[in-house]
Amino acid sequence: MEAVECRSDPIGRTEYAERPLSLIWQGRRYEIAEIFSRWHGPGEKGFCVKTTNGLAFELTYQEISDDWHVRPL
Repeated sequence: MEAVECRSDPIGRTEYAERPLSLIWQGRRYEIAEIFSRWHGPGEKGFCVKTTNGLAFELTYQEISDDWHVRPL
């Protein structure tokens, strides 16, 4: 199962999927150290991230289905 944990603003000033903190890929959890690219498209948000152990991933959040896709780079 692929999953992404995001920071949420308790006051509601930002939307969900603005700052990914960690991801699960192939059953293993990785902390995100850096977001080096981000984009918004119709119904989606995307990020290129680097983990604390140096792996790079593309994360795409589909807003309508409320679903994350994780792809290693």
